[in-house]
Amino acid sequence: MSCVEKVDAWMSSNWLKIYADKTQQIWLRTRQQLDKLTVTKLSLLSAHVQLSTMVSDLGVLVDGQLSMADHVTSLCRSCFFQLRQLRLVRSSLTDDCAKTLIHAFISSRLDYCNSVLYSVSGQLLRKLQTVQNAAACVMTRSRKFDHIMPVLNELHRLPMV
Repeated sequence: MSCVEKVDAWMSSNWLKIYADKTQQIWLRTRQQLDKLTVTKLSLLSAHVQLSTMVSDLGVLVDGQLSMADHVTSLCRSCFFQLRQLRLVRSSLTDDCAKTLIHAFISSRLDYCNSVLYSVSGQLLRKLQTVQNAAACVMTRSRKFDHIMPVLNELHRLPMV
């Protein structure tokens, strides 16, 4: 009995079924190895699963080289969307309320599963730092093109809530 048959038999005995349209599969290899692959789908006994270049697991986007570039791009996109929304209503918010909302919408997203970002490239870290800098500007009502270091120093002097 092959490995695929054992997985399929175990799933059937536990009343589970593989849904090909919801199941994701990815090859984790170097770029050169991925270029040599010719397999486009995995044939299980009960389903045919297409190979993906990127999969999502618990909200983390993983690509075949584990570069995390797609995850960081998606994370930055969603954080900047939230920052644009917060910037629109910032004048109506107290400083404590703005701080709470930025922690809720931005910091929580940056902190979620951040251990998968261990040893990512400096370029990706700069993108994430840009999000944090933009959040600091929204929190302190700084302008977009103000120098960020005085803003960050001001935030370090503020008491924690």
